[in-house]
Amino acid sequence: MFKKSIAALALGSALFAGQAMAADYIIDKEGQHAFVNFKISHLGYSWLYGTFRDFDGAFSFDAEQPEASSVQVTLNTASIDSNHAERDRHLRSADFLNASQHPTATFKSTGVEPTGEGTADITGDLTLNGVTRPVTIAARFIGEGQDPWGGYRAGFEGHTTLVLKDFDIKGDLGPAAQSVELIISVEGIRQ
Repeated sequence: MFKKSIAALALGSALFAGQAMAADYIIDKEGQHAFVNFKISHLGYSWLYGTFRDFDGAFSFDAEQPEASSVQVTLNTASIDSNHAERDRHLRSADFLNASQHPTATFKSTGVEPTGEGTADITGDLTLNGVTRPVTIAARFIGEGQDPWGGYRAGFEGHTTLVLKDFDIKGDLGPAAQSVELIISVEGIRQ
């Protein structure tokens, strides 16, 4: 029912970078080219989808040394949007995201382990609802190159699943809704 940074979420994310030839990127949220989305079971009968509208982040990336990559994301927990205002108020409450006491969630990578061609596991610390826990994001490199405006971009997608109780989230919608899947899609602009 919530989805927090990591993103990646998000993030991140899901990003790679190298030391000697690493390039730094800012996540392009202004151009609507980055998303921190979530999916959670609703009572075991259907899926509830949503997104976080406000987040910032950056990453470093070098395709030659993906293990040296890094990513950081900060997410505004009150920006949750499940396409239903009353539900969003409940998700912001102390039952779930506790946005008044914990207005941000953060993800900071601690390691990147390549798992195949264009894929990697990004490990890092996610702080959500005042609780910090290690998480792993399964990341996939989408592509990189020049954009039509003279810039250079790189894009990634990542997935992870969070157990709500691990982050002291007290809301309980039954056995089918004990975890939430985060889907992070980011496009970064090289600085």
